[in-house]
Amino acid sequence: MEKQLRQEDIDQLFANARKRASTGGVAAAADETMDTHGGRVEAYNFSHAGQINAEQMRAISTVNDMFARNLTHNLGAWLRTVFIVNLVSAEQLTYSEFLTRVPELSYVCTTRLEPSGALAVLELDLTLASPVIDLLLGGFGRASSVRELTEIEESILTSVMEIICRELSVAWQPVGLTVLFEKRVPAVQSSRIAPLTEKMLCVSFEIRMPEAQGMLNISFPAVVSNLILRRLMRMDDKTRRRQKDSRARMMQLLGQTNTGASLQLPMMRMSAETIANLEPGQVLRLPVSSSTPAQFRVSGLSLFEAVAVRRGDHRAAKLTTLREFRNDTATSPQQNQHV
Repeated sequence: MEKQLRQEDIDQLFANARKRASTGGVAAAADETMDTHGGRVEAYNFSHAGQINAEQMRAISTVNDMFARNLTHNLGAWLRTVFIVNLVSAEQLTYSEFLTRVPELSYVCTTRLEPSGALAVLELDLTLASPVIDLLLGGFGRASSVRELTEIEESILTSVMEIICRELSVAWQPVGLTVLFEKRVPAVQSSRIAPLTEKMLCVSFEIRMPEAQGMLNISFPAVVSNLILRRLMRMDDKTRRRQKDSRARMMQLLGQTNTGASLQLPMMRMSAETIANLEPGQVLRLPVSSSTPAQFRVSGLSLFEAVAVRRGDHRAAKLTTLREFRNDTATSPQQNQHV
């Protein structure tokens, strides 16, 4: 006979399940970390899907560090003042989490990312607006209280944001990304730029000036951040392969170079009179024993202790002991070789 459940029975089943989960079901599930095959079982968090790993974040930070250095030099030279930009963080957040970090009074604008056509969000603290505008109007970069910008001030600050977008394009050029300034967005409308639950690549920079400091925050949409990550990792793989091939090629070329080598007797003392009386054909008696080993030197470095020998019609060196480079003292004897 088929059993039929009433709505009251179904509600009771769900209520009992919730009660077990709140009282001890979670703890019991945490203890069950081994499956029937002896493997470790861990709870999967679907909110972590697509998270940027540490290697990808290092690649992103490298590009953003270059952007920070370029902006420090170029915008500082344009403003004729100290303008220091430092990368603070690069992380993956939802768009709603990014908006919680945006102050109520700030300069928020959208930029178009070509060739994808997606929109990114740039946010600049208004604490930096007054000294920048004062410098561009011929002042000394004095800071004032934070307030909403006038139309003239907004137009002046727009030129600064266009320079920032240009430097972003230069930094992201290796991955084929161009950043174009679009327009300023009122703070009340910033929540409409992207879905609040969309994952964004959020990069934060600290900007310091003589009389003010603030933050520059950039938020890239997921479709662009995924494209950036794929291209960065592909470039990183090519760079590693290129470095490996270049090293092998370099070692091959170095192996074909000619290096100066000599067999040299150890240092000895002779009187200046003996040297002054030398004549052609004269045999010079050296104050050194015939059993004293010579030094086989390569580019001035003593590599081996050796004995002068003859091999056929050639003069040669019979290598006896490998010498230590740093302190030039003999180490363990090596197998005899001829050069």
